[in-house]
This record gives sequence, C-alpha cells and structure tokens, in this order.
Amino acid sequence: MSNSSSISHFLLLALADTRQLQLLHFCLFLGISLAALLGNGLIISAVACGHHLHTPMFFFLLNLALTDLGSILTTVPKAMHNSLWDTRTISYTGCAAQLFFFLFFISAEFSLLTIMCYDRYVSICKPLHYGTLLGSRACAHMAAAAWASAFLNALMHTANTFSLPLCHGNALGQFFCEIPQILKLSCSQSYLREHFIFAYLKPPSISSPSLDLALSVLYSVVPPALNPLIYSLRNQELKAAVWRLMTGWFLETLNCWQISANHSK
Repeated sequence: MSNSSSISHFLLLALADTRQLQLLHFCLFLGISLAALLGNGLIISAVACGHHLHTPMFFFLLNLALTDLGSILTTVPKAMHNSLWDTRTISYTGCAAQLFFFLFFISAEFSLLTIMCYDRYVSICKPLHYGTLLGSRACAHMAAAAWASAFLNALMHTANTFSLPLCHGNALGQFFCEIPQILKLSCSQSYLREHFIFAYLKPPSISSPSLDLALSVLYSVVPPALNPLIYSLRNQELKAAVWRLMTGWFLETLNCWQISANHSK
C-alpha cells in the first residue's frame, strides 16, 4: 500500500485465537460495559434529578460520568462485535471516528479531573471565597473550556495522524484504533512524534502483544467502570440520592404493574 488513500479498512487485533476465548472476552467486556453504564448512568440521573446535588462538585462529577460513558462506548462495542462474530475489520472512516472520539473523551476527562482538584483546593484552602471562585457561571465556563479544548486536541491529533502516508500494511496491534499503532504503519519517521504524544507505561525492552493488550484494557476499559466507585459512589450524599432514585423507580414500576393487573381483571 503506497499511502493511506489506498487503505479502505484496518485489521484490529484479535483478542483470542479460539472461539471459546473469544466468547469469554465478549462476556468480560459485556460485564464491564454494563457496570460502567449502570454506575455512570445512576450518577448522571441522581445529579440531574436531585436539586440538592446541584453544586460544583457534583456538576463536575456529572461531566466526568459523561466522559466515562463516552469513552467506553467508543472502544468496547466494536471489540465485542468482533469477538462475537469472529471478525477483525474496521473501516478507515470508522477507525478515524473511533480515534477522534476516544481522544475527545479522554482529553475531556483529564481536564475535568484537573478542575475537580481545583474545586477541592478552593473548598479546603479558600472556603470563604468558594462561592465567588466557583459560582454557577464559573463552573459552566470551566466545563465548556474542558470540552472545547478536548475537541480541539482530538481534532488536531486525529487530522495529524491520518495525514501521514501509511505503507506498512493495515494490521493494527490493538483491539481499537489508537495513535501509536497507526504511527507504526506510517512510512515517515514517527518515533519522535510517537514518544512526544504518548508516555508508555513500560520500557520497550519488555514490549509484547499480550502486555500491550493488557495495558490497553487497563487504561481504556477498566477506568470507566471503576471511576463511579472511586470518585462518586463513596460519597454518602450521592449514595443516598442514588438509593432514593432507585427506590422511586422501583415503587413507580410496582404501581404500574398493579394498575395493569387491576385493569386486566
């Protein structure tokens, strides 16, 4: 392949060689996805519906939950589809979109975590100025800046990556599209660019496909499922709001069933 224009699709890394292991990976990803959807969905619903939770801290937790939902819905469904149907392909456009949205949500999450640190700093060190420094307008501006900067960062890196000529095949050594794997297919010298953009969690001397896969799962799939427990559901006020929300849903559903049963009689 002389350049990227001749590539119509990429081949993602197969999670397993046997059908049984593929189905096991599918079930594992399904369980993690459901945990992330349930945890983050409860946080979003509780904060949105609970007027007493309309504070800066919970506002940023709601935004953080949105980034977790977005990041796991960007990478995991395609991996689950490939494991279930024993395929590896992803279209060129689909790969670019997956890379863009993954960078977008991850960048937004980093910015929001930084803002949340500032929120806690002001709350502890400058409590008398908390209402001034973190008013509703200031919080909205900071959240908007986090999402806007994430969009620009993702757009810049995605456009820069896919502008490179690709001449080393179309097989990616990862279960989703990420910049280091695409740079390995580039005809140009991309080592400096690769190390400038990303910091690896391991020295190159111990690099292996299985280790790359394990690390990718740890930084792209596991955090969205654990973040609700780490940042949110340990908060007693939020836990109480989630419990009231779930109890209300249960009672409402029970009442609907009773009304339907009475009408059927």
